[in-house]
Amino acid sequence: MRSSLKSSALLLCLLFASAGAAPETTNWEETLRSVPDAARIRESNRVLSAEPHHLGSPAGEKNARWILERFREYGLDASIETFYVLFPTPKERVLELLEPERFRARLEEPPVAGDPTSAQKDRQLPTYNAYSIDGDVTAPLVYVNYGVPADYERLEKLGVDVKGKIVIARYGASWRGIKPKVAAEHGAVGCLIYSDPRDDGYFAGDVYPKGALRPDQGVQRGSVKDMPTYSGDPLTPGVGATKRPEKFDLKDAHTLTKIPVLPISYGDARPLLAALAGPVAPPEWRGALPLTYHVGPGPAKVHLKLAFDWKIVPAHDVIARIPGSTWPDEWILHGNHHDAWVNGSNDPVSGLAALLEEARAFGELRKKGWKPKRTILLCAWDGEEEGLLGSTEWVETHAEELSRKAVVYINSDSNGRGFLDAGGSHTLEPFVNSVAASVADPERDIPVGHRLRAKLLRDAKTDEDRKRLREKKAFRLDALGSGSDFTPFLQHLGIASLNLSYGGEGEEGVYHSIYDDFAWYTRFADTDFSYGRALAQTIGTAVLRLADADLLPFDPTALAETVARFVKEVQDLAKERREAAEELARQIDEGVPLAAADPREPFVAPKKPETPPFFDFSPLENASAALEAAARDYQAALAAASDAASDPARVARINALLRGIERSLTLEEGLPGRSWYRHYVYAPGYYTGYAVKTLPAVREAIEQRQWTSVNRQIAVTAQVLGQATARVNEAAAALRGKS
Repeated sequence: MRSSLKSSALLLCLLFASAGAAPETTNWEETLRSVPDAARIRESNRVLSAEPHHLGSPAGEKNARWILERFREYGLDASIETFYVLFPTPKERVLELLEPERFRARLEEPPVAGDPTSAQKDRQLPTYNAYSIDGDVTAPLVYVNYGVPADYERLEKLGVDVKGKIVIARYGASWRGIKPKVAAEHGAVGCLIYSDPRDDGYFAGDVYPKGALRPDQGVQRGSVKDMPTYSGDPLTPGVGATKRPEKFDLKDAHTLTKIPVLPISYGDARPLLAALAGPVAPPEWRGALPLTYHVGPGPAKVHLKLAFDWKIVPAHDVIARIPGSTWPDEWILHGNHHDAWVNGSNDPVSGLAALLEEARAFGELRKKGWKPKRTILLCAWDGEEEGLLGSTEWVETHAEELSRKAVVYINSDSNGRGFLDAGGSHTLEPFVNSVAASVADPERDIPVGHRLRAKLLRDAKTDEDRKRLREKKAFRLDALGSGSDFTPFLQHLGIASLNLSYGGEGEEGVYHSIYDDFAWYTRFADTDFSYGRALAQTIGTAVLRLADADLLPFDPTALAETVARFVKEVQDLAKERREAAEELARQIDEGVPLAAADPREPFVAPKKPETPPFFDFSPLENASAALEAAARDYQAALAAASDAASDPARVARINALLRGIERSLTLEEGLPGRSWYRHYVYAPGYYTGYAVKTLPAVREAIEQRQWTSVNRQIAVTAQVLGQATARVNEAAAALRGKS
C-alpha cells in the first residue's frame, strides 16, 4: 500500500503543479516564514495582557478594537461582529466551616511583589465558576477525589453516600464542569473544587513568584456549564445570539449546573479537609497537603452561599478577510480567542499575538503581489473562556455559508516552549507532517516534526508504536475532544479542523488565575517569544498551502487507518468490561474472600455485577474495511491521474468531494442525548468534557452500561462510515474522469 506521506507529497508537488508553480510556492512560503518577529509578538502580548479583559469588560472591547486596528494596519479587510450572550458574575460568595470549628475561606488571590498587574484588584473578576446556579446550602462535607464517575463507585464500596452533602473535589482527571454534574447526579447539594499542591503547587516545584507553580491562595477560575451537551450561549443552542433579548428566563439555559459550585485555593481547602473524619482516603486519592486525607462525611459541616448577577453582555469577534483570487467561495480559517479570565498573557494572548504576526506576514506577501487562491479568514474570538461563546455564536449564525464554503478551520490558543502539539481531523495527518517538516525548531534548529518524533520515540510505551514511528517517519494527530474554539466547526458542522500549539517544556501552575500575566510569562514560559514566532510560521505555512493548493491535501488513507484503530479499541473495551464483570461474579459465586484494599477502609461487600452481553461488531468491522479499501483505491486513482490538472471542472469536483469527507462523518440528528454534537468519530466525552471519545456513540454506550443501545449505535456508526466511504469512492471516480 502506498504510504500516506508519499501520496501527499505527490499530491502537493507533482500531480497538480504547473511548470514553475512549485518554486514559486516555495518562495512565498520562505518569505512568509521570514516575516514573523519575536519582538513584535512580545509587544503585542504586553499590550493585550496589560489589564484584565474578560468577556463584557471595557478592556475586552478595547482589545477587540486594538486587534481590528492591527488587521487593518496590515492591509486586511476586517470588522467586528457582536453577539449578546448570558454571562453571570458574582454578587456574593461565602464559604464557611461551621463544625467542628469555625473557619471562613479567604476566596481571594493576593498580589505578588514585582508583578504589577497582579495588583489590579478593581478590574479583576473574583474567584468563581461561571454558570453555577445561585444557592445557599449547609451540609456535611465529603471528599470525592477528582469527582469523576469512578470515584463515586469507589465511595459506594467504602459505604459513603453523598446524598444531601457538599462535596469537595480536586481539579484534574476531567474538565471542571463534570465534577458538579456528577455530584448532582449522586444527590449532592453543593460542590467545591480546589487545586491540590500535588498537581500544580509546591509538590511539583517552586511556587510563584520564586517558581512557576500555583501559590497557596491561587485559584483556577473557569466555566462549569454543561458544555458536553452544547457549547455557546446557554440561552440560544443552535442559533446565533445576534440580538440582545429584551428579557430572558434562566429556565431556558439548560447547561447551568444543578447545584452551586465554587473553586477555592489549597490554602482555603486545607482546614476543610483537615476537619474530615470517616474512612482514610485510598492511596491514589491522597494529595500533597500536610494532613491525613479522610473521606468523611463529618464532622466537618460547611456553609456555601452564592449569588450571581445574571446579565446579557456583548461578545466581540474580530474577523479579517483576505479574498481568494481563484476560488473565493472556498475558505481557510484560523482562529484564536482574545478574552481571558484575568490578564491572560499565556491563555490566550500567547497564541493570539502569534496570529497577529501571521496576519502581518500575509499583509507583507500581498504587498509583494501574492494573492491566495482561496479566501483566508483570520478570527479573534470573544467569550471562549465561558464556553466557546464567540466562536459558537459565529458558527451558528453563518452555519449555512460555512457548510458550503469552509475547507479547513485551524485553531490556536495558549502557546509555550517546547514541542509541536498537533490534533485534528485525520484526513489532514500527512499534511500536518509535511508542514512540520518545513518549520525549524528555535532551540534545536531541526524541523519541528523531527524533534517531535524523537520525543515520541523516547516516550513510546510499546514496540508497535516505536516501529511505526521509525517506518513511517510520521507522527499521529491527536483526536480532538473539546476545550477550545475548534468545537463548533468540527463537531457541530463537520468542518475538517486542526488545533496547533507548542509546549511541554517548563512548568505551568497559574492557569486561570491573576498570576497568568506578562510578568509570569516572560519569566517562566516562552521567555524570548521564539516559539510564538514558530507558531506563526507553522500555522502561516499551513494556511498558505491550503489556500493555494490546486488539489486539497486531504488523505482518506490516514482516516481509514485511524478508524480501524478506533474500531479495535471499542471491541477491546467491550471485551474488558465483560471479562471484569464475569471475574467478579465468579468470585462472589465461589465465595472468594474479598476485603478492602486498605485495612483502614470499611469493607462493603460488592454487588454482583450485570455482565455485558456479546455485541455484534460486524457492521462496524465491515464499514471500516470498506473505508480502507476505498482509500487504497483513491490512492491508486491519484497516482494514475496525470491529466486531471488540465480539467478545472474535474479538480473542483474532486475538491468538493474531499472537503465533504468530514461532513459525511456527521448526522443531522446528532449523537444520542446531545443532538448539537453531530460528529460520529470525534466528540468530547459526556463525562470527561475536554477529553475526546472516539466513535462516541458506541464507546459511551458501553462505558455507561447502556447494553441495549450498543448494537444500535454500532449500526448507526457503520452507516456514517459508509457515507464517508461513498465520498471517497466518488473522489476516486472523479480522478479517473468517471463522474
